[in-house]
Amino acid sequence: MRVYYFDNISGDQRLLHDSGIPVDDDILTSIGVRHWHIPVPVPTTGDYPEVDAVARERGYKNRDVITITKEGLGDLYEAKLKSFYEEHMHEDEEIRYILEGSGFFDVRECPTDKWIRCALDAGDLLVLPAGIYHRFTLDEKNMIKAMRLFKDEPKWTPHNRSEATDANSYRVEYLKSIAVN
Repeated sequence: MRVYYFDNISGDQRLLHDSGIPVDDDILTSIGVRHWHIPVPVPTTGDYPEVDAVARERGYKNRDVITITKEGLGDLYEAKLKSFYEEHMHEDEEIRYILEGSGFFDVRECPTDKWIRCALDAGDLLVLPAGIYHRFTLDEKNMIKAMRLFKDEPKWTPHNRSEATDANSYRVEYLKSIAVN
């Protein structure tokens, strides 16, 4: 996974938008973001012992696999990409293990509110804490296949950033957990 500050230059969200300023792992840790690189077994057997170990450690009981492509989503493709790219938070951790393809998760740094871009490829596993503002997009390859892990039943209700989400109890707890007031 390559991590850097987003350049904030307008244009296609699927471009690198690399400011040239890398982000140190300590910064990711300070905002609660965790990541690992776990090579995807070839051939893919469906067995992922290292991912299973992370899942057990974090209390994940369920999982599924999602593939995002223009062909797979058809006419919904552009609308889905746009909705994924809206700044939002979840009331659960968001964990993704990239099986194929690539894409970007952008996360908000606290307290600066700068965007940090996480460029993910096959084998990258990313955990975003509940309450962190983030967004997702594919890159120019327009394809990603990812395993999603869940603590309980899958629920991914996005709460778009607003005054209401700023006061959401999960957001407030998140800010307390990273010692930002």
